[in-house]
Order: sequence, then structure tokens, then C-alpha cells
Amino acid sequence: MATKIPSTPPTPPAVKPARDDGDAVVIERRPQKTAPPQMYQVVMLNDDYTPMEFVVVVIQEFFNKDRETATQIMLKIHLDGRGVCGVYSRDMAATKVNQVMEAAHQAGHPLQCVSEPVE
Repeated sequence: MATKIPSTPPTPPAVKPARDDGDAVVIERRPQKTAPPQMYQVVMLNDDYTPMEFVVVVIQEFFNKDRETATQIMLKIHLDGRGVCGVYSRDMAATKVNQVMEAAHQAGHPLQCVSEPVE
């Protein structure tokens, strides 16, 4: 009965660090590239029951917009059915949505607000 001696698996070639003239080891640093975080837009949705003035106040209070800008956003929401109030990181957008929804709930309004990824 012939038996075969098991062969050892091939070893990868050893990687030698670069050396300078003084026999010191030099390690090369490779810059890491990180992508910017995904941004989310906070969108308010139109309904037929929430007063326009309440929407303007909410935009001013939670999104730090002046009265004129807040009114323009409110009119966009009213005419187009939705309007972008701001663009934030995911956590900040979620916080803004929660603040708006809580304020609307406390005031007894059915105002809806969502966050969605910016494309």
C-alpha cells in the first residue's frame, strides 16, 4: 500500500517593511478615506386641518427660519402637498421630526412630518 506524504500548504510570500539606510523600519501610512454621512431632509406634509399660522410658527421655532422664509415654506407645503424644512444628519432629522410631531399633538393638530434620505 503506497502512502503519500502530506504536502504542506504553500505559504504566502513574506512582506518586508521598507528599510532606509540606517536599518530602521519605515512604516507607510495610507490615508483613510471616509465618506460624509448620509443626509436626511425633514419634510412636512399638507393637511386640511392644521392652521397655516401654526405651521409657520413651528417652522420658525424648530428650524430657525425667519418669518418670511417660514411663510414661503408653509405656502409650498400648502400648494404642493409637501415642503422641505431642512436637511440634517439622520439623528438630527429624527429629533426634528419628533419635536414637530409632539408640538402638533400637544396643540391638537394632525400635522405630519417625516424624514427621508437626500438623493
